[in-house]
Amino acid sequence: MRQFALTGITLIGGLLLTGCGATKIDNSAGRATVYEDARSPGKIQGVGVESQDIMAVTDQMMRDMLSNPQLVNREIAPRIIIDSEYFTNESSSRINKNMLTDRLRINLNRAANGRLTFVGREFADMVEKERELKRMGVVDGGTIRSTQATAGADFRLVGRIMSLDAMDTRSQERSRYHQITFELIDLELGTYVWSGMYEFQKTAQDDIIYR
Repeated sequence: MRQFALTGITLIGGLLLTGCGATKIDNSAGRATVYEDARSPGKIQGVGVESQDIMAVTDQMMRDMLSNPQLVNREIAPRIIIDSEYFTNESSSRINKNMLTDRLRINLNRAANGRLTFVGREFADMVEKERELKRMGVVDGGTIRSTQATAGADFRLVGRIMSLDAMDTRSQERSRYHQITFELIDLELGTYVWSGMYEFQKTAQDDIIYR
């Protein structure tokens, strides 16, 4: 009887050890961070707007604007506002619009080499506060110049991000067509002085979450 009990205990112990082995937690280190080319599709891909799309569309719009004689061949460099205030996202993709407008403005400012002047309208409050301190004598006038008013703009960027979605209910495959428009508005007449458009479509088995 005693031998039978010992055999049972041994059997139970073996089963417990086997169970522990089957549920062993892998505590090894995770995959190391890898730098990827932002201009190429990364390891994680979906049907939304991604880094390579942002870079491609802003590069194309920059080249198109710099080839427009109405903008770059003027005797006096036109003043342009490029920010996201009038750039709307009407698509089903989640994206920070500033990534598009900031990259476009910065690359244009670098490439234009003085042929275009950019007005920072979103920082108007900051500029006015500093001007008030100078006029009140709280601080000196700086080293650049004193102007009667801040810079008025000739043109302003407007645009939209739009999309059209489709899904195969059997395979769960998703497809999304994007249309991104950029236009410059004459801030006196309200006319369009330049228009550009970028289009692309993506298909994937499973979409990913964008943040």
